[in-house]
Amino acid sequence: MTRQMTGAKIVIQALKEQGVDTVFGYPGGAVLPIYDAIFEQNEIRHILVRHEQGAVHAAEGYARSTGKPGVVLVTSGPGATNAVTGLTDALMDSIPIVVLTGQVPTFMIGSDAFQEADTVGITRPCTKHNWLVKDTADLSGIIHEAFHVATAGRPGPVLVDIPKDVQFASAKYQSKKITTVKHYAPRLKGDIQEVTKLVEAIETSERPIFYTGGGVINSGPVASELLRELVDASGFPITSTLMGLGSYPASGINWLGMLGMHGLYEANMAMHDCDLMINIGARFDDRITGRIDAFSPKSMKAHIDIDPSSIHKVVRVDIPIIGDVAHVIKDILNLWKSRGRKTNTAAIKKWWAQIEEWKMVKCLDFKQTGRTIRPQYAVARLEELTKQRTDRYICTEVGQHQMWAAQYLGFEAPNQWMTSGGLGTMGYGMPASIGVQVAHPDALVINVAGEASWLMNMQEMGTAVQYKLPVKQFILNNERLGMVRQWQELLHGERYSHSWSEALPDFVKLAEAFGAKGILCADANDLDDAIMEMLDYNGPVIFDCVVEKHENCFPMIPSGEPHNKMLLGEASTKDAIGTSGAVLV
Repeated sequence: MTRQMTGAKIVIQALKEQGVDTVFGYPGGAVLPIYDAIFEQNEIRHILVRHEQGAVHAAEGYARSTGKPGVVLVTSGPGATNAVTGLTDALMDSIPIVVLTGQVPTFMIGSDAFQEADTVGITRPCTKHNWLVKDTADLSGIIHEAFHVATAGRPGPVLVDIPKDVQFASAKYQSKKITTVKHYAPRLKGDIQEVTKLVEAIETSERPIFYTGGGVINSGPVASELLRELVDASGFPITSTLMGLGSYPASGINWLGMLGMHGLYEANMAMHDCDLMINIGARFDDRITGRIDAFSPKSMKAHIDIDPSSIHKVVRVDIPIIGDVAHVIKDILNLWKSRGRKTNTAAIKKWWAQIEEWKMVKCLDFKQTGRTIRPQYAVARLEELTKQRTDRYICTEVGQHQMWAAQYLGFEAPNQWMTSGGLGTMGYGMPASIGVQVAHPDALVINVAGEASWLMNMQEMGTAVQYKLPVKQFILNNERLGMVRQWQELLHGERYSHSWSEALPDFVKLAEAFGAKGILCADANDLDDAIMEMLDYNGPVIFDCVVEKHENCFPMIPSGEPHNKMLLGEASTKDAIGTSGAVLV
């Protein structure tokens, strides 16, 4: 296709050719020509959010739950700067997002014009790549390139800044087929020599463990299928980061649960004592490693990642394999099978016996006594009443509730768990649930939230009501900034400086004001019925679940400590974090 059209229409045509069906956005002066072009077509659905940050988080939820890139359209200046938090969140968690921003006309750039900001300069550190389009003739090619960069290799956010005069001017449209991006071609196949080393280690290892991350899910559903095949065939235990939950089923016999600061006892102990750690698509981030010099000190470490910059970035590894997770696991399986699928069976049996001993600690056990709802109980009941739903998608905000959700909710498939891992963005879950529900209109979408996090982007309830999106906001309301309060208890002598909320809204009335349903539950005896009421309602719900105010999230690795020194309960919290660990909180 080489027909002449305006820049605004080029944008729409390029999105259509990329298979885009949904755009999350907020109009403004610098993008009005594009909005006019949206008005003149019906193929692409536009979701009007209430804040540009909400638009990017919604696009993240859409992308995470579908595997397709999310698309955002916002105006210049404050529109673009409001998107920065979402861009950084997507960069940290490797979520493919294409953000289109308006810009003042090219001849006004640098003049401090109305709603002008150096969008490319501001967003350079928080995108995979960004572009300022100066010529309409380049626009279609740049948009096609942007989608390629966002989705190829390690996924991530990209931004295209489009001046208003570029939107008005006309040029020939350049189709996707014509656009080539030869300069960005990430390596997919791993080095066969390193793969061979890993297979040899798999054959002889006595205490192996698979350590998986979001890279498995980002690679696509085939990667998760191949991972399950490898884990089941080898009989090795498997754990996961927060971002990798669902890549291996929670009901799988080899599953140890999540690892890290609030990971399970058995997962962290196995990570500490293993002799072979196979990292597949994880970053070795600080919430996982704890103190680097004490992290899995006796293990041979393999790291499979498509991003070369992640290899040796935090932890030096013995077997580095750069490549796409699906391709590499397939090569491992093929080579291992050709060599007879051998493992050190006797040693691994002993290893499992040790792991079963660690499991007997039952680190997630709790007692629900009395009528005051413990937050663990609330999440556990939510799991019990919804786990049969194969179309269940869970989002979270950030804080204690996020960790309880990761601990007590089980995920059987990838792309059904949406949370902010790397950046830890309060306010993520509400708009993310919007994006998920837009992508899966008939699915059950629940945002497990804390009241403080939820209030950060509560305005997006208006979006849910406008588009009749039946998202369920399950708020664990402890009237506290729960994780901040927990750190203050452990680290700052129980001086709870500004970590409680004195003027919370009535969430039931707030729901009704938005045109949604509000449910209040403060009695453990009423909890199941209230959850069922939420699930049965065909529309958006705000569920105010009033929980114990000073509950701590355990287990927990104190900052600055190794994996084998975990806090398991309230009795062990005094002076738990030393001076060296304080800076790592």
